[in-house]
Amino acid sequence: MAVRELQHTELPFPNGWFAVEFSKNLAVGDVKPVHQFGEDFVLFRTRCGKARLLDAYCPHLGAHLGVDGRVMGETVRCAFHGWQFEGETGKCSCIPYTERIPAGAEVRAWEVQEKNGLIFTWYHAEQKPPDWDFPELPELSDPDWSEHRTFEFEMPTHVQNMNENNNDPVHFLYVHGAPEVPPTTLHYEDNGRVYQAISEVVKQTPDGPVPFKLVRDMWGLGLAAVRFNDIPGAGLLMYSSTSPIERNRTVSRWILTASNNVVDTVGEDFMDGLMKGIMQDTNIWGHMINRAQPILCDADAPLAAYRRWVKQFYSEPV
Repeated sequence: MAVRELQHTELPFPNGWFAVEFSKNLAVGDVKPVHQFGEDFVLFRTRCGKARLLDAYCPHLGAHLGVDGRVMGETVRCAFHGWQFEGETGKCSCIPYTERIPAGAEVRAWEVQEKNGLIFTWYHAEQKPPDWDFPELPELSDPDWSEHRTFEFEMPTHVQNMNENNNDPVHFLYVHGAPEVPPTTLHYEDNGRVYQAISEVVKQTPDGPVPFKLVRDMWGLGLAAVRFNDIPGAGLLMYSSTSPIERNRTVSRWILTASNNVVDTVGEDFMDGLMKGIMQDTNIWGHMINRAQPILCDADAPLAAYRRWVKQFYSEPV
């Protein structure tokens, strides 16, 4: 066995809210196959505008409901024999060539909510219902903020490795070219699913260096909002959901926006800089292993605190 395999500890899927698609990419009547959490799903938007997520495979003969499936009112119709499944419950409500619907003619319906420009589902390894939530961000629906810029990418790594980045101020020096390690403070809610990291950063501008705060709010494992504070008259926001596809394959979706009064000055530079910074991390994420018991030094205290915090999001010990 290779050294990489011997030293790598595979992490399970974490529990929580994870995005499955951008809202703008699912119009009324759209039907899409989705693969996340190692499972296959059908995602569709009903005629009433509701986003729905069901297990993919028809209980009849196993056709994938997301491949050539069709929205019929509030149901999705299987392309193979026309069986229709309710988006809210997953139950078969119509078999067009017979009146009696057999017992067990249903698929699992997943908990879905749509906000902040994304469609989210709740994943739990033990199929427990949601026990926490996350807020709507006012900037993302405010007409005084710019049209959202979005992008997404996949990485061959576990979702925790990408989210852990926010708790590693030292890497800003070596990966992102920061002049020094930014002073960073962490605030964890007592027994909570939320924490905040605040870094003191200096940004170079045409008028010289400007100090400001980089404020990152995190909900669960993979959902984050990043704001630049203390820039006079400016509103800058990056919002992301990083979701597991497989245990060591992850998709990250990003929304960036700026207040209209600065979007043509610092706003565009801010968004370009953030996307460039994210890309600087990808070469690390794509070639790393997970060490269950990493050797940490004193300066890694934020990482140690983060790893203690994330344990609550797993059904299996990590």
